[in-house]
This record gives sequence, C-alpha cells and structure tokens, in this order.
Amino acid sequence: MTRIVALERVSAAGLDALRSVPGFDVLELYDDDPARIREALATADALLVRSRTRVTADLLDQAPALKVIGRPGTGVDNIDLAAATRRGVVVMNTPAGNSVSAAEHTMGLLLALLRKIPQANLSLRQGKWERHRFTGTELNGKKLGIVGYGKIGTEVAKRALCFKAEVLVFDPFVSETLAREQSIRLVDLDDLLKESDIVTLHAPVTAATRNLINAGTIARMKDGPNWSAFRTLSRPRTSGPRRLRPRKRSDTKLHCRCATTSSMESCATR
Repeated sequence: MTRIVALERVSAAGLDALRSVPGFDVLELYDDDPARIREALATADALLVRSRTRVTADLLDQAPALKVIGRPGTGVDNIDLAAATRRGVVVMNTPAGNSVSAAEHTMGLLLALLRKIPQANLSLRQGKWERHRFTGTELNGKKLGIVGYGKIGTEVAKRALCFKAEVLVFDPFVSETLAREQSIRLVDLDDLLKESDIVTLHAPVTAATRNLINAGTIARMKDGPNWSAFRTLSRPRTSGPRRLRPRKRSDTKLHCRCATTSSMESCATR
C-alpha cells in the first residue's frame, strides 16, 4: 500500500483520482499538531503540500519512506530542494495548473486599483454616495509593464491586450520573435518602470530576481499627471511590503499602490 499524505487542502477531484488507483491510501491531515504530523510522516510514501507548509530537512527526516513530494501549483521555494535531492526524493509541481486563475486574479486586482473599487465599497458601506471621488481611470490605452513573462505573465498579457492596453515586458529569456507574434514590446527594466502606468510582477525567485523591486526601482516609476500602480502575484521574496507603501512625489499626482495575494521576496523589505 502506498501512503499519500496531504498536509494542505487540494482539489477534491484530484484526491478522488488518487483514491481511485488500486493500492493508493490517501490521508488528509489538515492539522498543525506536530505529533500528528510526525505520526503521519513516519509511514508516508508521498507528500502533498501547497505554499503554506515548509518542507525542511528536519521535516524530511521525519519521513524515512518518502519518495515523492507533489506541489499543486508553480512555486517550490517552500521546499528544501537540496535536502530532497540528497534523500533521493522527487519534487514535482504543476506549473501551468493555476496560470489562468492567477492571471484572472491579476486582472481583477488591476481593475480594482484603476477603478478604486475597494475605496468606493468602503465609502458606500459608510452610507456615503461619493461617485465623483471614485471615478478612477480606464485600462484602455494604458501601458502595462509585466516583469516576468512566464505562463502567468503570458496569460495576463493576453487579457490586457483585450482591454486595448499596450503591453511592455521585461524578461531576458523572451525573444523578439515571440514578442512580435504576441503583440508585446520587450524593454529593459528601467524603461518598463519609466513608461508603464501599471507594473505587475510575475517573476520566480532566483538570485537575479531577489529584491528586484525595491525603493530604488519604485523611485524610477513613471512620473506625470497620472498615477502608476504596482501589484504582484509573484513568488515570495521578489518584493517586500514595507517598501510598497502609498507614496506621492512632489508636484505630481503619482501614486504607487501595491495589491498582493502572497508574501513577497522579489521586493526588498528595507
């Protein structure tokens, strides 16, 4: 019998598919009790985690029979890959599994920023009707800068183009041929920050992207009578929330806002 331990909630359909395989025993353990986790890991052949669980060398030591770690989603930065490799444990992810969902979430957050939906909602709940304060602005005709043109960045670009936005991309691994085919414009990071009305970050955590967005890069964002918005659905440690507070520059109406659905490591925190 192959014991599969799920430490975080995943799609019921996925777990049902595993249970349908003869010889697979699936245990769902959504518990923070260290004793129960140790007991489950002691007999685990496979482990299912998402982004909350930190799969450290110590945790791996508690699972002597472990052969594989499954990560539904893209990032594996919560898993000690070196320790898993030393143990001969295979780590697998699903890099395209949530790309469309993440791209749609990105567009939702961008539109909320542009149209001031959270502020308007709060005002209305306070019994006010201040429509002229929350007119916002259109995405149509704006320049959207995408940092990181992987699966999610590509899906975001497709949707932004449908809104008739101009898409600028910074990604050293994207060719000019692909850029022409997908109606995007490749630029370096400085030009992207200077030109973009909106910057969205979808870069993985690497030595090159760690602290990629920081006070210095934010200071280079577009100056002018309109405002620039910054948002991220990037992996942890590409950015730091303390660096992304609302700010104004003198003699302009430029505002930098941050909307995030993850902790961040590509933006510096100091």
